[in-house]
Amino acid sequence: MADHQVDLLVIGAGASGASVAYEATRRGLSVALLEAGDIGGGTSCRSTKLLHGGVRYLELAFKTLDLAQLRLVREALLERSHWLAQAPFLARRLELALPTQQLWGQAYYRLGLGMYDALAGQRSIGHSRLLSQKQMRQALPLLKGCQGGVAYSDGQFDDARLNLLLALTAEQQGATLRTRCRVVELETDGTGQIKAAISESAKGQRERWCASAFVNATGIRADEIRQMAQADAPPRMLTSRGAHIVLEQNLCPENLGLLVPSTADGRVLFMLPFHGRTLVGTTDEACTKESATSPSEEEETYLLNYVHDWFPQLGHPKVSSRWAGGRPLLKPADQGMDSSRVVREHEVETLACGLVSVMGGKWTTCRPMAEDTLTAVERQLSALLPKPQSLPLLGTAANPDHTIAELQQQALALEGLLPDTPERAHQILHLQHNFGLRAEAVVAEAPMEAREPLSSVIPICRAEIQHAIRKEHASCADDVLSRRCRLAMVDAAEAERLSPLVNNELKSV
Repeated sequence: MADHQVDLLVIGAGASGASVAYEATRRGLSVALLEAGDIGGGTSCRSTKLLHGGVRYLELAFKTLDLAQLRLVREALLERSHWLAQAPFLARRLELALPTQQLWGQAYYRLGLGMYDALAGQRSIGHSRLLSQKQMRQALPLLKGCQGGVAYSDGQFDDARLNLLLALTAEQQGATLRTRCRVVELETDGTGQIKAAISESAKGQRERWCASAFVNATGIRADEIRQMAQADAPPRMLTSRGAHIVLEQNLCPENLGLLVPSTADGRVLFMLPFHGRTLVGTTDEACTKESATSPSEEEETYLLNYVHDWFPQLGHPKVSSRWAGGRPLLKPADQGMDSSRVVREHEVETLACGLVSVMGGKWTTCRPMAEDTLTAVERQLSALLPKPQSLPLLGTAANPDHTIAELQQQALALEGLLPDTPERAHQILHLQHNFGLRAEAVVAEAPMEAREPLSSVIPICRAEIQHAIRKEHASCADDVLSRRCRLAMVDAAEAERLSPLVNNELKSV
C-alpha cells in the first residue's frame, strides 16, 4: 500500500471541498483532495444555478427578526459579486421578475428588494426596478395577466464547471487530486488523534494518506465520515431534496427569469432561462441520502402545476431533463421544523480526534466556508497559515479585470479555428463559457473533424470530449455529458444519443 504525506487531506471534492483545497494551495499547503465519485458529482452540480443572496431568506429575516438569516443574505450578496468578477465566463448577471396582482404588492416587493440592493452596498450588481404590464408581457409573453412586477438582479452560473475549475486550479498549483477514491478508514495514534486516512480506488487499490490536518467536506454524507472518526458522534445533517425540471419550451425569451414569490405551501419557485430552454425549480422535501438525486413523480407534477398556473397558454410543456440534489442542512434544535425554514448557514466542527468538518452552507458562500475551515485547520496545525497568494482560476486572465477583453480577442481566433457550420457562433460561446481563455488550446491541436459540433442543443465536439477524459478526470459518459458540459442536464435524450460516442473515446484513452 502506497504511503503519502501532505499537510492537509480534504475528503470530498464538491463545492466546499474544492474551495478548501483551492484556498489551502493559495496559502502554500501541500494538499490531497479525495473524491468518492466525480468532482462535483453530488449536490454541487444539481443546484438552481443561481449565485444569490436569497430573497426568501431576507423576507424570513424580517418576518422572524432573525439576524442569522440577515447575516447570511449579506455575506451571500458579497460573494455573488466576487464570483461574477472572478469567473465572468462562467457567471453572468440575471434579472428576475416578481409579478404582482395589486399595486400594494408592487410597493411591498419594491421596498423589500430595495433593501436587498442596499445590503449589497458597493458590491451591488444592479438596482431593482418597476415593470409595467406591457414590459411583463414583452419579456414573458405567455405569462398570465398581472398588474406588473418588480425586477431585481442576481447571478446565474455553471455550478459544475466552477466546481471543476476550483479543483483543477488547486491541482495545477500542486494539489493531488483523486476521483473514484473513497476513504474507507481513519487511523489514529496512541492519543486518539487521526494520523492517516486509508482510501480505496474503484479498482480496489488502497493508499494511506498521512496528514497534519483532515477536513471532511462531504456534504450530505458528512455524518458518515464523522462517525467513522468517532463512532458516537451525534448526527448533524438533515437532507432536503431540491428537484428541478427543464422544459423544452423557452418561457423567458428576453432572458428575464421569473420568481414565483409564494406557493400554496410557502415555497419559492424559479422559472429561469437555461440554454435556450426553461429551468423550473426547486422543491424542498426532506429525504434520505439515497433518494436525494431522484425527483419524485409528485415533485414533477407539483412543478408542472405551477408552470400551468403561471403560463396557462403554454399547453403541454415537454420535460427534456429532470434532476434533484440533496441540500446539506444542519439539524435545527426543533426536530419538527420544516426544512424550508432551516437557515442555510454553515458550521465548522472539530471533533476531539482532530477531524474538521465543514457542514451546511450553500454554493454562493463556498469561499467564506473554506476560509472558516482553514481557520480551524490553523488550530490543528498550531500555526498561522501564510497570507493567500493570487491564484487566478484556470481560464481567467492573470488580472481578472482583463478576462472579458481577452475573451473578445480569443473569439476572433476561434472563428478561424472552427469549421464553418450554422453552429459556429453558438460553438464559440459554448467553448468560451466552458473553458474561458483556455478554449483556443482545447481545439487548436485537434484535427478539423474533431472540432465539428455533435449536437445542436449544446455544440460539444470530440476535441472537448477527449480533453475532458485526458485533462479533466472524466471517467464515464455521465461525467462528460452531465458535468464537463451540461447536455444531460438540458436534454437527457440527446445525451443518451451521444453516450456511445463518448464511451468509444473512453476506450481509446
